[in-house]
Amino acid sequence: MHADQQPIFKALADPTRRAILDELAGRDGQTLFELCGRLTMRHGLSSTRQAISQHLDQLAAAGLVRTQRDGRHKFHYLDRAPLRGLTDRWLEE
Repeated sequence: MHADQQPIFKALADPTRRAILDELAGRDGQTLFELCGRLTMRHGLSSTRQAISQHLDQLAAAGLVRTQRDGRHKFHYLDRAPLRGLTDRWLEE
């Protein structure tokens, strides 16, 4: 494993972070408030906003989530490029 890919695997190891990625894959560009609501309703996760924010920070550090501010709102987007880098390496013939 390449050293630069370790943060990606660490981020993917947590089920809450995988649920966050699932939500962003289904509906990109969500605020923290929206994500918390969807995680509670769809996945039964009752994490605090602070905990979800920390998970988002780890996903962003791994390059899996990028953010964009619009006024007072911060939107979160799934970045699939790091995942493609992992799969391309193993699926190339």
